[in-house]
Amino acid sequence: MDLRADCSRCSGLCCVLLPFHASWGFDADKEGGAPCHNLLADDGCRIHDRLRPSGWPGCVAYDCFGAGQHITQVTYGGASWRDLDDLGEMGAVLSTVRQLHEMRWLLREADRRAPGSGAEELDQKIGALTSGTPVELLTLDIDELHERTGDLLRSVSTALRGPGRPELARQDLAGQDLRTADLRAADLRGCTLIAADLRGADLSATDLLGADLRDADLRGARLDAALFLTQPQVSAAIGDPSTTLDERLVRPAHWSG
Repeated sequence: MDLRADCSRCSGLCCVLLPFHASWGFDADKEGGAPCHNLLADDGCRIHDRLRPSGWPGCVAYDCFGAGQHITQVTYGGASWRDLDDLGEMGAVLSTVRQLHEMRWLLREADRRAPGSGAEELDQKIGALTSGTPVELLTLDIDELHERTGDLLRSVSTALRGPGRPELARQDLAGQDLRTADLRAADLRGCTLIAADLRGADLSATDLLGADLRDADLRGARLDAALFLTQPQVSAAIGDPSTTLDERLVRPAHWSG
């Protein structure tokens, strides 16, 4: 299955199984296992074409990396959440498979940028695990897989960025004006960059693994060669037509103007 979300092959799992709160970028509070009030009978979304202006930027920023359609079509053999009694189990499986798919997304980038790094082999191993039953998926040692993936990505990042570059991992840079900072090949993994001003920034070879880019201003920024940037990060940020992106990433609709 593809590592990109395809809602047409899913049964609206994220709209039902996941909890959310208004403070997270949603216009209402919802418990896990309860259908969102915007979910239609055909599992479509009543406001999908206007989520951000309707007060649901959290939905725009969320991406399951294809876990939703995988669980619907493969793990549960085409069954909808409406057909099952244990939505708690299904929600836990969604969380697990999403993590596995995100690891695979990052490992594929690592293999593309650093062939022979071992990323391809680990990607294939994790891929084989995703075909398991719900019980098999929920009994995986997910922490061990995260550790192995993290170590490999860190090794690739270090080799690609080279020595002497800014080491800013996990720093709180929220709201800061970073337009004049030289962030090329910097280590920004895990940084808080909420509402940071990165207009025109060159982030080539910059490690953005896990960086919080909610409302970060990336208008005119160069992101096409950034390391380990994912769709949820892009969708949560602010960009424009001049912001460059890697071809694997989809330009958000709210960047059009």
